[in-house]
Amino acid sequence: MTTARHSHDNPPLLELVNVSVSYGAVHALDDVSMGIRQGEVVAVMGPNGAGKSTVLKAVMGLAPVVAGTVYWRQQPLAAETHEIVKEGIAFVPQGRRVFTHLSIAENLEMGCIYLNDRAEKARRLDSVMELFPILHEKRGDLASQMSGGQQQMLALGRGLMASPELLLLDEPTLGLAPIIVREVFQKVAEISDWLNTTIVVVEHNIKGVLDIVDRAYVLDKGAVVHNGTPQSIRDTDILTQVFLGSA
Repeated sequence: MTTARHSHDNPPLLELVNVSVSYGAVHALDDVSMGIRQGEVVAVMGPNGAGKSTVLKAVMGLAPVVAGTVYWRQQPLAAETHEIVKEGIAFVPQGRRVFTHLSIAENLEMGCIYLNDRAEKARRLDSVMELFPILHEKRGDLASQMSGGQQQMLALGRGLMASPELLLLDEPTLGLAPIIVREVFQKVAEISDWLNTTIVVVEHNIKGVLDIVDRAYVLDKGAVVHNGTPQSIRDTDILTQVFLGSA
């Protein structure tokens, strides 16, 4: 588990206050409040349809927020998605979504396409490739030639090219073999420890993610039903309740 470099006396870096999201008649989030402090790694967990991915999309301006407010550094966050990236928030969506017709290096550069400082772009590229040696090794290869696990590392690296203060990860281990799942979780922990990046991760792999996070929110039917440490989740039957539909 990571060691959080935050104080509970500090205000949250990211905060959702009474946020509701609706797609027509479908209520994806209902009065959700969350706070993420600098240096934390926080999981968002729950069964399919609980609203986990919608939390990240609400932060990035990709979901219709019908009530409540998202705050970034205590200020309302209501910008276009590309402006939110410039604010210091990067989003790695599920499904990896790499540009298969581009090389690995070109894919990484897409993560800071707005950056005009070539020296800074080169510095970030070197930093990401140091964290992900496989990307350096294959930097000239097309992304289409990579395995699923390597493409996930590329997606993580591309997110880091924006030099974010907050990294949002949506199901980073989805569809990966168990040995690769462990490698992805290890990299997430390294990103937190080495770069002091605050991370929010939506994840279905409960056991693996609880080993690397400081706290977790459990959602069910669009509402927060538990917020606590990994141990608090292990000590209760909250996950059994939500996954069996009795919460």
